[in-house]
Amino acid sequence: MLKFTALFVVLCATFHVALSITDGLLPNGNFEQGPKPSQMKGTKVTDPTAIPNWQLSGVIEYIKSGQKQGDMLLIVPEGQFAVRLGNEASIRQKLKVTKGMFYSVTFSAARTCAQEERLNVSVRPNTEAKDWGMLPMQTMYSSDGWDSYAWGFLAEASEVEVSIHNPGVEEDAACGPLLDSVALKALPPPPRRTRGNMLKNGNFEHGPYVFPNTSWGVLVPSNIEDDHCPLLGWMVESLKAVKYIDSDHFSVPEGRASDRAHCRQRERHSPSGQNHQGQGLRSHIFLGVPYESKGKGGFKQARLRFVAVSDRTRVRFLSSFYTMKNDNSGSLCGPVIDDVKLLGVRNPN
Repeated sequence: MLKFTALFVVLCATFHVALSITDGLLPNGNFEQGPKPSQMKGTKVTDPTAIPNWQLSGVIEYIKSGQKQGDMLLIVPEGQFAVRLGNEASIRQKLKVTKGMFYSVTFSAARTCAQEERLNVSVRPNTEAKDWGMLPMQTMYSSDGWDSYAWGFLAEASEVEVSIHNPGVEEDAACGPLLDSVALKALPPPPRRTRGNMLKNGNFEHGPYVFPNTSWGVLVPSNIEDDHCPLLGWMVESLKAVKYIDSDHFSVPEGRASDRAHCRQRERHSPSGQNHQGQGLRSHIFLGVPYESKGKGGFKQARLRFVAVSDRTRVRFLSSFYTMKNDNSGSLCGPVIDDVKLLGVRNPN
């Protein structure tokens, strides 16, 4: 019988101080090209084609960074301009893609005066029953007031239309979410499983686009909201999103990217080492890994040994605490996982 070993690293990360649409901003994805004065009434855009490269519907406002709304100062994370989506408002853009390839859409959004905002991301054409994302924004994970979100889809045609829609029904349409910096990334298949690692994308190098000038990472939604996880090979099980981070802004022990738990991957195997369909997981083995952060990076390696009792094993990481940064910013933080390996070893007994 084979014993299996999962190797992983736990880290408390600390913050360090046609345009190609296969890996970067969409055309006018940061909304810096805006409407003409004749196409606006105050901050409201009156022409559905006023913002270049975008098709608008509903109440759309064109917002300049530093603009005030009552006592609230509206901040734009990149550049000078963003758009605000009122009740049932949406923006759409048609894109040339490769049919049959997986893609990830990344965008930055901020909540304004509404408490239970959410955004619906979708793509057309689409024949999959659940290939859309309803991304909740009740919790803001960043102390900057903005979060970036990722959503994955399968391209069913060589030209698709990506839409971001606010399904809100607030009494004040000016309480809709702000939207900025929409990007696309092609997601090639992750490396195949090998004897050196039976998990796919164990180092999390294959994931959504991360904006280079932002410091808050990218939130990957739960599979409840997304059929195709933009973090290739993995699924997010928790009700809360997982944050995808990179080495440009965080301390990452291996490669350029890492991931904040909670996520899982299912591996198929048999005692002979062959891959087969199974009947599901029949037992659970847990390993708690404590790590005390000093706020200076660093990591701790841990190992879990187990014997496979069925043809299918679920490798799962769970953050068991609700933790915030100690600077009173209200920003959520937590353990980071990276360099995950699943190895098969012979039982010496």
